[in-house]
Amino acid sequence: MAKKKRYGGYAGIFTDEAKVVEAARKIKSLGFLKFDAISPYPIHGMEEACGIPRSPIPYVTFGAGLFGMSFGLWLTWWTSAVNWPLNVGGKPFFSLAAFIPIIFELTILFAALTSVGALFYFCRLPQIDPPVIDPDLTCSKFAIFVPENDVGYDEAKLAQVFREMGAVETKKVAEF
Repeated sequence: MAKKKRYGGYAGIFTDEAKVVEAARKIKSLGFLKFDAISPYPIHGMEEACGIPRSPIPYVTFGAGLFGMSFGLWLTWWTSAVNWPLNVGGKPFFSLAAFIPIIFELTILFAALTSVGALFYFCRLPQIDPPVIDPDLTCSKFAIFVPENDVGYDEAKLAQVFREMGAVETKKVAEF
């Protein structure tokens, strides 16, 4: 099994979240396409600054919920009216009001499990041996990482831009 080629790059490390959002806007305006913003928590406005499109996960969840609802409706109809029809007290074989809890639970089950699966798929999880740019990126610092295979990659230009934008540290990230 061939190992996927990974690239090193250049990173600017920030301590202020407002500065990292501005740096992301600047990097995007310079024409970089594959850069990444790294943060210990979500930052309002970062998606727009990086040019990240809206996630397809809500649409996947809605579709899976509709499928779960349809499956629940079909399952309750089939089991009570076709496979095992029991006449209990003259009630109809298919009574929608009695099956609402089952339909609801299957809707939630399918939507939730598919959402988790879609999250793993779209985020390409699990990632084995991710690069460690700086250990403090998980608690108190922010970073903009530009891979060396990005359009117009130039370390000197990136170092200058990061310093102008208020980076406390810039560093070359080795190939991993």
